[in-house]
Amino acid sequence: MTFLLETIRLGLTNLRLHKLRSFLTALGIILGVSAVITMVAVGEGGKRAALLQIEQLGAKNIIIRSVKPAESAQQQGGQRRSFVSSYGLTRDTLKVIQENFPDAEAIVPLKEAGGQLIREDRTIPSQTFGTTPDLIRVAKLRMARGRYLSQTDMDDQAMVAVIGSEVARQLFPLEDPLGNTMRIDDKAFTVVGVLQPVGLSGGAGTALVGRDLNRDVHIPMTSCRAVFGDMVFRRQSGSFSATEVQVSEIYFACPTTDRVMTDAALLKRIVDVRHRDTRTGSTEAKDVAMIVPFELLEQKRKQALTYGAILAAIAGISLLVGGIGIMNIMLASVTERTREIGIRRALGATRKHIIWQFLVETGVLSAMGGLIGVALGVGLSVLIGWGVPLLPQAPFIGTFFPPDVSLPTQVTLWSIAVAFAVAATTGLVFGIYPARKAANQDPIVALRHD
Repeated sequence: MTFLLETIRLGLTNLRLHKLRSFLTALGIILGVSAVITMVAVGEGGKRAALLQIEQLGAKNIIIRSVKPAESAQQQGGQRRSFVSSYGLTRDTLKVIQENFPDAEAIVPLKEAGGQLIREDRTIPSQTFGTTPDLIRVAKLRMARGRYLSQTDMDDQAMVAVIGSEVARQLFPLEDPLGNTMRIDDKAFTVVGVLQPVGLSGGAGTALVGRDLNRDVHIPMTSCRAVFGDMVFRRQSGSFSATEVQVSEIYFACPTTDRVMTDAALLKRIVDVRHRDTRTGSTEAKDVAMIVPFELLEQKRKQALTYGAILAAIAGISLLVGGIGIMNIMLASVTERTREIGIRRALGATRKHIIWQFLVETGVLSAMGGLIGVALGVGLSVLIGWGVPLLPQAPFIGTFFPPDVSLPTQVTLWSIAVAFAVAATTGLVFGIYPARKAANQDPIVALRHD
């Protein structure tokens, strides 16, 4: 025990006598560890944000939605400025799905209605959908205020609406929307509820569902069919268009996550058979798309694993460079302290004592570098997550960033533990060769060294 304490004391004394050199030696380890923790934090934050956006669509859900065929989109931007197009899911397709999946947890249809939302002098484009009370459960929506649609609303064909948070902000900026009326085209609806922000605005979720869910308005399906029918009329910049879509979307909730991929394949077969393009002979539906959040979730997880492997390789290179720096300095230290080694050997120190002295020095260097690197990495991760959203407000450079820029970070304990352990191990491994070289010197030759 006395030998070990004395060896540690000698090692620490030597490091303290060369503070700047010791710091520069450990700098490679410090930067390597901090880079590892920061990169993992940024990657983990981005991964969790993307996974959360997908999970908000429901891991057990399959979303089937009507999409405008390519020729319709071309007509809209071409010479035909007024036209009517019919496409997408039908009530017959919905009925077939309901008959073939009696054990589904829920099958919720959505039907688009209206072209504009109007409140006094304020007008915004409509994202109104007729639906059923089950949507709030299946789509994992939450109420901020008021209530959601009820079965009584369905039975009575009530003229009530539940609006998204963005609709509430734009149409009712200075008043409580609950109990007030708004118009969907020329039809008046009473607002009975406001949804909580979904969190998909402008992110991966918007790309998945094709719209900002915070702009949605939900009305009873029975009222939607009775008041608006199947036609949706839109006027914009002098052009007129009308679309006839019987069912805009279907939220299909599987009984378990194990059934998601199997049910998705069966649903795709049903849709392809009933909506195939007979003119081109294509076996796939041209006006229906399918979104499987569970499949996207698995893809994101696999991408995260690949990204993690890349980060591990970068971390290994960074720490390898730090270890080489330690070995380089320790080899120079062996040459510099050759006479000291000779005197210690002449006084009775064994090779084991010499090895331990140099290993203590490299171990302390790598351990202290690892601790400083951990502190620096955690600090940078927190600073990035906090500071990036403030960049649009910064003078001069603020104009180069969008107003909603963000870079979420998530510091993980495993990255701290792994980075520190690898750093400490790297220092010890790269310190073995200089220590053995010092211990193997001939005492007589070492004493005569100038």
